Amino acid sequence: MGLVVVLLVLALLVGGLGLLIEGLKWLLIIAIVLLIVGAVSGSRLRSRL
Repeated sequence: MGLVVVLLVLALLVGGLGLLIEGLKWLLIIAIVLLIVGAVSGSRLRSRL
C-alpha cells in the first residue's frame, strides 16, 4: 500500500512538472508574439511622426 502511495505522489509530481514546463513554453511564445507586435506597431507610429 505504501508503494502505491509513493508511486501516485511521484506521478503527480512529474505530471505537475510537465504541465508547468508546458505552461512556461506557451507563456514564452505569447511574450515573443507580443514583443514583435509591439515593435511593429511602435515603428509604424514613429514613422508617422
